[in-house]
Amino acid sequence: MTDEPTAVTPQEVTAPRCYRHTDRETYIRCQRCGRPICPDCMRQASVGFQCPECVREGAKTVRQPRTAFGGRPVGDALVTQVLIGINAVVFVLLLITGGSGSDLLPRLWLSPESLCQSDGIGGCGALLPGVADGAFWQLVTSYFTHVQVWHIGFNMLALYVLGPQLEGLLGRVRFLALYLLAGLCGSLAVYWLSPVNQPTVGASGAIFGLMGALLVVAVKLRANVQALLGLLAVNALITVIGAGYISWQGHLGGFLGGVLLGLVLFYAPQRHRTLWQALGLGTVAVLIVLGVVLRTLALT
Repeated sequence: MTDEPTAVTPQEVTAPRCYRHTDRETYIRCQRCGRPICPDCMRQASVGFQCPECVREGAKTVRQPRTAFGGRPVGDALVTQVLIGINAVVFVLLLITGGSGSDLLPRLWLSPESLCQSDGIGGCGALLPGVADGAFWQLVTSYFTHVQVWHIGFNMLALYVLGPQLEGLLGRVRFLALYLLAGLCGSLAVYWLSPVNQPTVGASGAIFGLMGALLVVAVKLRANVQALLGLLAVNALITVIGAGYISWQGHLGGFLGGVLLGLVLFYAPQRHRTLWQALGLGTVAVLIVLGVVLRTLALT
């Protein structure tokens, strides 16, 4: 007896199901691995569609775009905005806790040595911390601290103008390193050159650092530097005129630090650029730490 072929009805055929959503039937397959994918899992590829895993694996092998100086391109000035936000938050906190009389202010300003807080009757009520006595955080917190409206206004306006230009050239990580290290260079100059009983606040050191770095890259790119030199000249004049209440030490230290950091970031050899930049920034950081240690030993 010969077996006759049996016809298979359409209902008996099992349709492929999405490998991620097994309850969904689909006749589309990933062009890379061949697995069935539903519309929710389809990712547009150069040819056809791919599954999410293949898209992720493919992205790992694609060379990520870089700016001319090694950073990843950014579509916004996020770091600049965050820095402005931090300065604004600190200003508001000081404002609602007493402004120049806030108990928080002595914790944030940069004072080379401890200061004696008056007890109101001509005596010393308490000692306010200084860097030489262990308040090393003041080297950073001081350039996020402002008391007067005009002070934070001018500094944040400058950061708003200068920050996005450098952030676009360097990318977020390098720009943040530039800002923080330039601010520390300004703080180091204040620590060494200011009177030991004179507290200092303000982001001016970091802002002058941005100006110094921008001057370096402008020269590197052979751009017109007249406007930038004019801005520097005006700020230098203001610093000299207001030397009695403006920290020329922080301005000078920040500017020189910005120039040095700009040379590291913008003149690093193209071959192994990231490594050279990291070594350069690390060296500057070590020199700052060494300067702080030596000054602390001298004061104590």
